[in-house]
Amino acid sequence: MKKIFTIVILFVYTVVLGQTASPVTHAKTIEDFVPKGWKQITIAKGDLNKDGKEDVALVIEDTDKKNFIPNENMGSKILNVNPRQLLVLFKDKAIDSYTLAVLQDAFIPEANSEEDPCLADPLLQDGGIDIKRGTLIVDFHDWVSCGSYWVGHVTYIFRYQQGSFMLIGYDTSEYNRASGEQNKTSINFVTKKKSVTTGDNVLADTTAKPKTVWADINITNLLRLEDVNRTTEMNY
Repeated sequence: MKKIFTIVILFVYTVVLGQTASPVTHAKTIEDFVPKGWKQITIAKGDLNKDGKEDVALVIEDTDKKNFIPNENMGSKILNVNPRQLLVLFKDKAIDSYTLAVLQDAFIPEANSEEDPCLADPLLQDGGIDIKRGTLIVDFHDWVSCGSYWVGHVTYIFRYQQGSFMLIGYDTSEYNRASGEQNKTSINFVTKKKSVTTGDNVLADTTAKPKTVWADINITNLLRLEDVNRTTEMNY
């Protein structure tokens, strides 16, 4: 059976030497953190460090024309493999500015993949970033227009503690567009518990009997946002 956490391995890291953005560490506006030749593609706002101020998480993308690649196979005719970066900015109202808390350049997948040209944009096609209840949530959606009936979704939940954004939650789900078969995995790294649900079905005309199994996970230290990338496997 397919495991949804292997989906992230499909994402190709295509940052080209010399193209990596170098945002400033302090600035008055959010736009000041977006280097020349890059653009903001999504943003979330909310308090992340419990100081009552509206912090910011945003994803930026290079716009280098050399990274728009013609595709003669199935999928998009033009593949955008420009690198993306996730930035987290803390708001300082006292001096009316922002401070760069995290820059992650190995986590957010490109809009398209040369290895899997049928793959839709994992971030902007039903994925995204959000800030809820003091946590940073990053969603990736796995949907292909050819080659597979499986659809997957991965959610990472980070919380700022002890000076870093720690991975405290990881949820995955997958379903088959033909059969409706659905499987889910949810990991809580704080409680060190994992639930795996199998046998569910998303089709309304089926009588599914899902089964959920709980297990303890063996983990000593939480992963930091800086240490999580698109090839990080959650084999707990």
